[in-house]
Amino acid sequence: MVNQSKKVLNTNIANLVNQNYQYGFSTEIEKDIIQKGLSEKTIQLISRKKKETKFLLNFRLRAFKKWKNMAEPNWAYLKFPEINYQSIIYYSAPKQQKQSKDITEVDPELLETFEKLGISLNEQKRLSNVAIDAVFDSVSIASTFQEEFID
Repeated sequence: MVNQSKKVLNTNIANLVNQNYQYGFSTEIEKDIIQKGLSEKTIQLISRKKKETKFLLNFRLRAFKKWKNMAEPNWAYLKFPEINYQSIIYYSAPKQQKQSKDITEVDPELLETFEKLGISLNEQKRLSNVAIDAVFDSVSIASTFQEEFID
């Protein structure tokens, strides 16, 4: 009986994960995406794209070297397929021509996405008087109160 329950659960999970996206929208913007896979070259490329300091790059490279020698944990009663880390894209960011100085310079497609999610940046900025940092594909695309943060 337990094996049958596990089989049904695994089938239900597989069906859920493999279904088409059903929530009504996607954001079609030009992106800068690197190829799949993780290596020292990938880490160096991402670091260059993010204009990181040499210290941070060296930290990431040391961490990657340590991670390569680690073993996946073996959890009791939890079985899942081995993760193929070489099939993952580790960097994707909206292509930007120039750094946005304020929210009116942000790609309208991105702003529309936040509107569809019910997050109006302009409205929240005006009503809440709270600093907001809008992040898309792990990249900050707009921040409120930038002048206040400079000091």
